Amino acid sequence: MRFRLRGRRACLTLTAALAVFSLGSGAAPTSALPAPPQGWRVVWADDFTGRAGSLPDGSRWIIDQGTQYPGGPPHWGTGEVQTYTDDPANLRLDGQGRLRITPLRDRAGRWTSGRIETRRSDFQPPDGGKQRIEARIQLPSVTGSAAKGYWAAFWTLGASYRQGIPVPEAGEFDIMENANGLNRIWGALHCGTPGGKPCNQDTGVAADTACTTSPCTGNFHTYTLEWDRSSPTEYLRWYVDGRLFHTVSSTQLDPAAWKAATGHGHFILLNLAIGGSFPDALAGHHTPTARTRPGSPMLVDFVTVLTTAPR
Repeated sequence: MRFRLRGRRACLTLTAALAVFSLGSGAAPTSALPAPPQGWRVVWADDFTGRAGSLPDGSRWIIDQGTQYPGGPPHWGTGEVQTYTDDPANLRLDGQGRLRITPLRDRAGRWTSGRIETRRSDFQPPDGGKQRIEARIQLPSVTGSAAKGYWAAFWTLGASYRQGIPVPEAGEFDIMENANGLNRIWGALHCGTPGGKPCNQDTGVAADTACTTSPCTGNFHTYTLEWDRSSPTEYLRWYVDGRLFHTVSSTQLDPAAWKAATGHGHFILLNLAIGGSFPDALAGHHTPTARTRPGSPMLVDFVTVLTTAPR
């Protein structure tokens, strides 16, 4: 549910099988990727294996830096206050198979954090098949006033964004968003035109849910987007720990808007922002505040992309 500022390039059940594939919440992180369910194959993955203190694999990931894309709107188009860096203090592997993204504040009150995006931008299901984009993530273990302004996200943007097509036209799938340390996850599709239909900018076609087995913050949960082209009606489905909480179908939207958002590949992003339109809207005031506590990391155990063969 990325509340957007205006500007050029404005930024933007499954039953047992998925439950088995999605590792349970709260448990310790794994050192290896889970085996895919029957009928699925892994087409891309990162389990963040590497030396403690090293940066994410540069053959897989681009490290975003600064406060905007070149030529894009300031503050990443969403009013965030942090600067993204490639400093291991903000972004590093922990040596135990996890990516660690940590927001920090210096003595002058300036915030820094980390954001990465996949080099590949062609993730989409085959015609007649399905795709899952999934990550196992521990959200920052901070709540209440100390969490005001924290904004964690696992999401995608359409490949056309890199060719200058702005959000929401390029398409955006927010697989998991969490803000202000709430025990709540948001999932959303952004498409169409800024400020207009059919995707209800600035909030998108969105739904939210609580984490039920343990709090969202401070515990590992598995977040999944399934993109289904196996029938004439296409679907996007959002899951937390294998539990479906949101569905959007191609029949709900204008065909041109659906095609513009889903008729091409996407790339994957992970970031931990501070401040911005979404946490501000939830808090009802500007964030972060003087009481927001720096240093609580988001940990990512793995990211996988799986597909099924066409029927």
